Amino acid sequence: MPTLEVEIDEVLKTFLAETDEQLAEMEEALIALETRPDDDEAIQSIFRAAHTLKGNAASMGYGGVAEIAHAVEDLLDRLRNHSLEVSGRVVTALLKGIDALRFLVPEITAGRLESHPAQAELVADLAAACGTRIPQPSVPHLSLEDAVTPAAPAATHRTLRVDLGRLDRMLDLSGEIAVAQGRLAQLLRDAGITNGTDVLDAQRDANRIFMDLQEEILRARMVPLGPTFRQQIRTVRDAAQAAGKLVRLQIEGEDVEVDTTLVEQLRGPITHMVRNAVDHGIELPAARAARGKDRVGCVTLRARHEAGGVVIELADDGAGLDRQRIAVKAKANGLTANPEAMPEQDLLRLVFEPGFSTSESVTELSGRGIGMDVVRRNVEALRGSVDVRNFPGQGATFSIRVPLTVAIIQGFLVESADETYVIPLEAVAECMDLPSGGDPEALSAVIHLRGEPVPYLRLRQTFGLSGAPVSRESLVVVSHAGRRAALAVDTLIGESQVVIKPFDRLLRDLPGVAGSTILGTGRVALILDISALLDSARKESSQPTSTDGIL
Repeated sequence: MPTLEVEIDEVLKTFLAETDEQLAEMEEALIALETRPDDDEAIQSIFRAAHTLKGNAASMGYGGVAEIAHAVEDLLDRLRNHSLEVSGRVVTALLKGIDALRFLVPEITAGRLESHPAQAELVADLAAACGTRIPQPSVPHLSLEDAVTPAAPAATHRTLRVDLGRLDRMLDLSGEIAVAQGRLAQLLRDAGITNGTDVLDAQRDANRIFMDLQEEILRARMVPLGPTFRQQIRTVRDAAQAAGKLVRLQIEGEDVEVDTTLVEQLRGPITHMVRNAVDHGIELPAARAARGKDRVGCVTLRARHEAGGVVIELADDGAGLDRQRIAVKAKANGLTANPEAMPEQDLLRLVFEPGFSTSESVTELSGRGIGMDVVRRNVEALRGSVDVRNFPGQGATFSIRVPLTVAIIQGFLVESADETYVIPLEAVAECMDLPSGGDPEALSAVIHLRGEPVPYLRLRQTFGLSGAPVSRESLVVVSHAGRRAALAVDTLIGESQVVIKPFDRLLRDLPGVAGSTILGTGRVALILDISALLDSARKESSQPTSTDGIL
């Protein structure tokens, strides 16, 4: 079974990496302990590492490793409860135990040994340091040094754990290089340097090498979503027990990779959605049986690549969202005066509003109106979006769309009133000329694009830009999470890679803006928040000022 072999290999790599870290931490702390014998926190830290190592080894079936780790743990326990004093002899015995573990772990995982050649003697020495005595077996004496010398060298994995801060700094530097490359290209154009010159050829070669380097840096930051998904197994189990339900978790696409920063920031939203699916979506076993369903509900976590980003879906096979209950709650909360007239998808999105909850009672899992609005805010902070699809009686599916990385994007540059803006390229559907005849001062209007009404906003009016309107405007049609709108701009500039520079805390809540970037000219351009602009376009188009042409 190839899949099982791959999973075992991944578990083994994780065990080896974690064991190396634990042994290094224990060794360093033990050496420091000799100079600070009263450091109880250091003793506790070493004990926890030894206990974790013993448990990991036992779960992997490595009895020899677990036996040595257990003897080390016993000695540390005596130090921890102060029944034994820290001494040079005790520290030496513990360091010998660490040396033995460091030798044995790669040997036993490679299948070359099942236990340390001098294991009985080593365990006896550790027991003697505890003040107890273990009978010695009648075997020839073999020292630790004798045991280690003839052994074959352990196979090494060509991997290195790097601090995330260093990777972040590398990514920042690659972004700065991108800005410098853009400025250099702009200077060459301004200088009138044409094709065929050595300077231009050298610049293109440097740009190609940089792009390869940037791709490798981004790839080094990629981690699979599988471990994050598997952490939700415990979440489902605890939530189901608290709600008195039977639920299992199904995982798909766990090999899909995203930026490691995204993984950390997605963990909270995913956990919120999992708990919500168990508490709100899955019915009680008796209710499921009455509807002809399996008494055990199913929550599915899946991931896939799509349009330069990643889509994470959480689906359940429960009752689905209750449209009537959502409408009643929305009206009671003042979110809408006439929920019955709202399109299905717009009504369902109200579950992401702050304070919205359809729970009739407060439990430890839900009912306080906190959760799904946090999911939306956290996802949108990653330049992503969250949406929901409902299947009454069969379940609901929540979808999170996020980019692969949070630092560098492909952007489409536009200009309005001599100000440059960046639209994320993945959101751009098409570009066209805006038909003449409409009010050039109107903030918004609607066009008919191949028979479909599409609302649009003018960036000039949206951001309050001054200056005379141009004679001919262009439209950039954008789509996001199944919604479509258009932005009216003065000039289309074209595609360019941009480095996202986050705003200062005072500027983070600017409407319609997600960040900024530095252009090759050295000027600052704002990166547009397409989700916010789409919401604004839909609100403005509910009472449009005009209808402009048919395209």
